[in-house]
Amino acid sequence: MTVICRNIFFAGLLLMGLSACKTGIDKDTYGKFQNSGSEITNQAQAVLLSNVGSAIQKGGTEFAVEFCHLKASPLIDSLSQVFSCNISRVSEKNRNPNNALNKTERELWKVFQTRTLPDTLLRLNSKIIYYKRIHTAMPACLKCHGNVDGEIDSATLEKIQKLYPNDLATGYQLNDFRGLWKVVFEE
Repeated sequence: MTVICRNIFFAGLLLMGLSACKTGIDKDTYGKFQNSGSEITNQAQAVLLSNVGSAIQKGGTEFAVEFCHLKASPLIDSLSQVFSCNISRVSEKNRNPNNALNKTERELWKVFQTRTLPDTLLRLNSKIIYYKRIHTAMPACLKCHGNVDGEIDSATLEKIQKLYPNDLATGYQLNDFRGLWKVVFEE
């Protein structure tokens, strides 16, 4: 079996699993958590982008990288408390090592890469987990996540390499699929 066929096969199995997860949650509950997840991730995205934008205006992209290193996780953690859930971001090409994909998410990632799913829910024991796509939606994103040979200036790249020595989150183009918002709800 070729690698492509094997990946399609595993993606198909995961899709069947996702469908089973979806039907394992009644329609009203599914709708409730999907709406909540969407609202929460929209709010988290807005707060994060607003703060990063302010950091860029204050001190440029190098300052924004430092800001993200120190403040992005605490901002998201505070929103988790406000919404009584656990909000995070995960990616195959993560910058923060805490945002790496787990085994289940690696399979889910393949589905998001091959299909244009906007979001999905999974049930895991007493938890419902909402996932939503993240894209490099604005040109400003590329100043820290774009091509290292032109879009990211040398001072910013140096700061990224210092703060995130194992960084994988560069090389994106505008509107590329970059990651997933993850919201974990306790049922």
